[in-house]
Amino acid sequence: MIHNTPARACGIDFGTSNSTVGWLRPQAPTLLPLEEGRPTLPSLVFFNAEEDSVSFGRAGLREYLEGCEGRLMRSLKSLLGSSLIDGRTEVQGRPVVFRDLLTHFIGTLKARAEAEGGRAFDQAVFGRPVYFVDDDATADRLAEQTLAAIARAVGFREVTFQYEPIAAAFHYERDIHREELVLIADIGGGTSDFSLVRLSPERAKAADRRDDVLANGGVHIGGTDFDRQLSLAAVMPQLGYRSQLRNGREMPASIFFNLATWHTINFAYTRQVWAEQQQLTLEALQPELLERLLRLIEQRAGHWLAHQVEEAKIALSAHDSTALSLERFAPDVCHALTRAEFELATTVLVEKVEATLATLVRQAGVAAEGIDTVFFTGGSSGIPLLRRRIAALLPKARAVEGDLFGSIGGGLAVEAARRFG
Repeated sequence: MIHNTPARACGIDFGTSNSTVGWLRPQAPTLLPLEEGRPTLPSLVFFNAEEDSVSFGRAGLREYLEGCEGRLMRSLKSLLGSSLIDGRTEVQGRPVVFRDLLTHFIGTLKARAEAEGGRAFDQAVFGRPVYFVDDDATADRLAEQTLAAIARAVGFREVTFQYEPIAAAFHYERDIHREELVLIADIGGGTSDFSLVRLSPERAKAADRRDDVLANGGVHIGGTDFDRQLSLAAVMPQLGYRSQLRNGREMPASIFFNLATWHTINFAYTRQVWAEQQQLTLEALQPELLERLLRLIEQRAGHWLAHQVEEAKIALSAHDSTALSLERFAPDVCHALTRAEFELATTVLVEKVEATLATLVRQAGVAAEGIDTVFFTGGSSGIPLLRRRIAALLPKARAVEGDLFGSIGGGLAVEAARRFG
């Protein structure tokens, strides 16, 4: 599909970890620069207490990691479909409604895209996972309705949705020269989504592509879940997780689960938690581990540690081992992590993703050997164990790696041009 004039609408990929905005126009990149000349804006916000300011993306993360006092919030998309969306939290002594936080972030996406594009966008196609919420159609529908309401609140007059893996398929289709039966594997920060689609240069000309989509499926497992499992298995024990108290009981686990999950880290910073952990330190058989935990709470270093775990996960996708430093609150500790540990910790997650994919192929009524290509997108699609399991399921398919962070936004721009002109 070639456009000689700029498209009227944009495509928005509001991701768990990163977000992009795509816009089709002649002789220009599809993705608009959103921060520092780059097309991705990390989906996070930092409330800087020292300067009483709000920063987004890399700028916000940089301020936080440099030690500025304040509150970091990430994985904002995970709030959609959850009871937290209508809840609130306290930031610098002021109440902040989570729905308003998402509105502020998506409004920022729109404003930055319009500044780069030199025009207003009134129409948009938003990406969505196949399931915002597993096994709950009502909650899933509510999540989409919430996102649509937020999009309208920031100024989009017309809002439609497309499954994220279908968008990635349309992005891939622009570069193929023959018909292919393609399995799109979109493993993002919050979900794993799959679509089985027939693609070709001829099919790309059609306005209605519904007959080309053989099946869609997904499960609410993504990169943040892999981070959490790696953290619980190999990092939280360094802070006292599963250690023993003098009465023979195990340390209460809730604080460690909160610290291992991006959007619940701040729950570890309450006065009640601080008092409880001080008492547990006195009762611990290994108080030195709990003292690290107390220093982490005191320094509000939970997001810093989660970032280190995420970086370790990325490193273990390319190497057999890596070192994770706890220098922010335990300067003498540098913990070695191995890919074998990572794979053992995340096997259950991989098996659930594998089962979801196997079900999709079966429901599509096609032989696994008949699938020509697996197109990988999403920041977590490079996890080696996932790649091996998918390759075993689809033995004849060649693996193609797309733009891990840009394929969906690019495909949503294609869909926006198709729907709105």
